[in-house]
Amino acid sequence: MAALGWLTPRRRSATARSVLAGEAAAEAARRTSAEDESALLTAAPDEAPEEPAFPVAGDERAAAFFDLDNTVMQGAAIFHFGRGLYKRKFFERRELTRFAWQQAWFRLAGVEDPEHMQDARDSALSIVKGHRVSELMSIGEEIYDEYMADRIWPGTRALAQAHLDAGQRVWLVTAAPVETATIIARRLGLTGALGTVAESVDGVYTGRLVGEPLHGPAKAEAVRALAAAEDLDLERCAAYSDSHNDIPMLSLVGHPYAINPDTKLRKHARALDWRLRDYRTGRKAAKVGIPAAAGVGALAGGTAAALALHRRRR
Repeated sequence: MAALGWLTPRRRSATARSVLAGEAAAEAARRTSAEDESALLTAAPDEAPEEPAFPVAGDERAAAFFDLDNTVMQGAAIFHFGRGLYKRKFFERRELTRFAWQQAWFRLAGVEDPEHMQDARDSALSIVKGHRVSELMSIGEEIYDEYMADRIWPGTRALAQAHLDAGQRVWLVTAAPVETATIIARRLGLTGALGTVAESVDGVYTGRLVGEPLHGPAKAEAVRALAAAEDLDLERCAAYSDSHNDIPMLSLVGHPYAINPDTKLRKHARALDWRLRDYRTGRKAAKVGIPAAAGVGALAGGTAAALALHRRRR
């Protein structure tokens, strides 16, 4: 359960630490790429105006990248994970109250509050320090069943399945710990996950990050690194997110999608004619243009990371 602590996002282009975080995430993602390609539920066909088939079946140089919090899952994965750790007596009630408040804010506001996210990340890092990675992975499997499985947006899940059905790879890209993200990706039958990487020595967490949280520009660096390692053509790839913080990642690909968008992302997406979908209310944005499998009935830092997963595949 790497990196449970993230830094406050900055309004800037990628720094050396962003690049490092992106590379570490890509490495961890490729190393832990899920092999389970179990079929997922699909939704009814959409009735949007007919468009060229997308995703393109058999295009091996295309892939899809999905943000996690509020895009694939309702709420934030780190908060659900915190609830599970509290249940297992990793920390006291006072800290649980803080987790609960942060989760309530996230659900009501529908956006990432930098101060709340920073607090949760710092708390989580201190909580897992000294614990074995294998221990947190095992607990993470249980927590997924308890708190996360029922919070997956069916509509977004169907979008991901459409890419899988077309023979494309699908990756989660999230500031959540890479171990947690990898569990979620495997459970959803996705290819793997790019996530924040926490430092560990001899399988034990040190309480420090590798680079910085996989947030904002760092996500774009991770996607760029993974694409280079996997020989993907980003112009043929798709990316999905709810947050304006992910505009750097969305801008990398030829097929950006705004899913459950916050106000800033919605405005940006409309200005650039990006495709939109909102599963929170069932509303359809003016421009839908999503894979048929995700219809109305389905409401709902790169080189080091890439090399590590590549070595494991060998």
